[in-house]
Amino acid sequence: MSPGPQPQPRVVHADLIAALGEVGGGSRAALNLLYERTSAKLMGICLRILHDRHEAEEVLQEVFISIWNRAGTFDPGRSSPLTWLSTIARNKAIDRLRSRRAHGADAPYGEALEIADDAPDAFAAASDREDGERILFCLSTLERRTQDMIRSAFFDGLTYSELAARAAVPLGTLKSWIRRGLQRLKVCLEG
Repeated sequence: MSPGPQPQPRVVHADLIAALGEVGGGSRAALNLLYERTSAKLMGICLRILHDRHEAEEVLQEVFISIWNRAGTFDPGRSSPLTWLSTIARNKAIDRLRSRRAHGADAPYGEALEIADDAPDAFAAASDREDGERILFCLSTLERRTQDMIRSAFFDGLTYSELAARAAVPLGTLKSWIRRGLQRLKVCLEG
C-alpha cells in the first residue's frame, strides 16, 4: 500500500534559478522539476483570474510552453524565480480573459480589460514563501481601500474599469489610488 501523497519539497530559490538556467539550455528534466515544484502555485494564479478549472489547466499548459521558450531570458538580478514564473501565469490568464471578450464569450467582464501593468510585479512574489510575508506585511500598512483595490487588481485579475465601477469613483481617481499605493508598497519592500 502506498504511503499516500508525499509532501512537495520546499521550493528553494536557488534551485529554481538553477532549473531555469537549465531549461534555458534545453533541459527537459529541469522543466519537469520546475513543473513539479511550481505548477500548484501557478495553477492557483490561473484559477483565481479565470474562475474556470478547465480553462486554467489549458492556460497552465501555455505557461509552461512559454517558460520553455523564454527561460533563457530569466535574469535573477531583476526578479525572483517565482515572481517571474507567476508573472507569466498571470499574464497568460489575463490574455485568456481578453480573448474571451474578443470572441463575445465573456459578457460579465464588460469593457475592454485594462490591466494595471504587464511588467513583473511585486504581488506575484506573494507565492514565494520568502517574499510573501514581507509583501503581506507591507500591503497591510496601506489603508484598507487601497489594499482591497491592489489585491483585486493583482490577485483577482479585475480591471481598473471594473474596480472604478465597484467603488463608484472616476477611473482616474482609482488609478491614482493604486499608483500611490504601489509607490508606498515599493518603498516598504525596498526598506
